[in-house]
Amino acid sequence: MTQAWVVLTRADGREVASPTEAQLATALAEVYDGAAPANDDGAASTVLRFGYDDGLMYEVEVAGGGAVRFGEWSDRDCEIALAAPRRMLALGRDEALQLWKWLALRQVAKIRSQPWLPD
Repeated sequence: MTQAWVVLTRADGREVASPTEAQLATALAEVYDGAAPANDDGAASTVLRFGYDDGLMYEVEVAGGGAVRFGEWSDRDCEIALAAPRRMLALGRDEALQLWKWLALRQVAKIRSQPWLPD
């Protein structure tokens, strides 16, 4: 039987399995408020991933300033992208939290239907 999972990777690299809404909000607050450590390119970001043990994986990455990237993959190893990454440039914290809540609830179609920028 295929097991679904949700993992939050915080800006400092710590992973949280099956995060609560409060943990999601805290991770976003750190990035939006500038309290999170920056990565090699100078921007802090945090990622929520949802997937299945034997297949598909989806991720929503949120960076400081509200830049958001949504990716769809064939598996957890990100071997084959199922679609070109989608982006938003300046999403508010509450809107980013909503995307994460949809992802945690496996509502990928709602995420796909958002006003993503063209490639």
